[in-house]
Amino acid sequence: MPTSAGLRRVLVVLCATEITSWGVLYYAFPVLSGQITAATGWSATWLTAALSASQLVAALVGIPVGRWLDQHGPRSAMTAGSVLAVAAIVAVALAPNLAWFVIAWVVAGVAMGAVLYPPAFAALTRWHGPNRVRALTVLTLVAGLASTVFAPLAAVVSAQLDWRGTYLVLAAILAVITIPGHWFGLRLPWPPAPRPEPQHAHSVDPARVARSQAFVLLVVSLSVAAFATFAVVINLVPLLAERGIGTGTAAIALGLGGVGQVAGRLGYAALTRHTTVRTRTAVILAAMAATTALLGMLTTVAALIVASVLAGMARGVFTLLQATAVTDRWGATHYGRLTGLLSAPLTVTMALAPFAGAALAGLLGGYSATFLLLGALTAVAALLSLATAPTSSKTTAT
Repeated sequence: MPTSAGLRRVLVVLCATEITSWGVLYYAFPVLSGQITAATGWSATWLTAALSASQLVAALVGIPVGRWLDQHGPRSAMTAGSVLAVAAIVAVALAPNLAWFVIAWVVAGVAMGAVLYPPAFAALTRWHGPNRVRALTVLTLVAGLASTVFAPLAAVVSAQLDWRGTYLVLAAILAVITIPGHWFGLRLPWPPAPRPEPQHAHSVDPARVARSQAFVLLVVSLSVAAFATFAVVINLVPLLAERGIGTGTAAIALGLGGVGQVAGRLGYAALTRHTTVRTRTAVILAAMAATTALLGMLTTVAALIVASVLAGMARGVFTLLQATAVTDRWGATHYGRLTGLLSAPLTVTMALAPFAGAALAGLLGGYSATFLLLGALTAVAALLSLATAPTSSKTTAT
């Protein structure tokens, strides 16, 4: 069995690598995209499409990665993903044309499938066992600061260098923190898969679970919610610009949303103790729906910043909800495989969200109406989530 010191080391390592990976591979992009368009003449639509393509590839890669993790653990997969991520970001920085830029982001998508949340969640779920909620909470608390740290960092660096130089600096940070972190920090022996608990005896066959009504509805409801929340993240700055708010203030609002994510996650352990899995899923999705609609209705700077923080809180709890969705319903025996299947469509909707959000704004005549529609879609997802608890499993708080 791993020692307490070994488990703490793994948690610290994953906190450092996740905040860096998310910051470089995702949150730097919305800050730098305008500068990239201005410097190259490449359309914003194509730039967003490149990021979306990376997310689609990450979704596909996540399925075999999940199977690998169940059998072999995270060390080799996450280290290889980090090496590839660094190479991809360097390729992004050196892109001589748009085609190169898009291909580099596709390669980055392969890396994302091996280094972002799902592999880290699988590692902590197996290693920490009954204490997984605490470990997952700590991880997502720290990684939730990725936008808070890396959005302003990207803005500061890009004020001194061009966007290419900024991405090279970010690639160096990614290399220094994540490659040795994953290789040297994830050396604990990989425990055998835990036997199914009595209340999860129905989940012995993961293929059967994946075909069940509860799993399918879980995928649908969480995917719709993920679509809406990531459309909000990427399109928050344009929404604020539509309200006449400057880029600097909008970047602060985006960063404070990351602080909100951290605050929201602090109460998740208590929520799991006092609610059933069905109730907390519906409540969290309803909170996401309400905060998204608020962003569409409010107009003053102060009110929009507060709403951004509240939306970040709901988004932060949603990440933990996703991380524990499989174990709360079907146990940890096939966590990597089932989470890979669950995460793939969520990642697809995340990939489509930036482009779809901008497209909806064009169709609906602005971002306000778009955010109201996204809130309504998330409310529908909250209703669907009421049918995602397996009837033969224990649905009390876990």
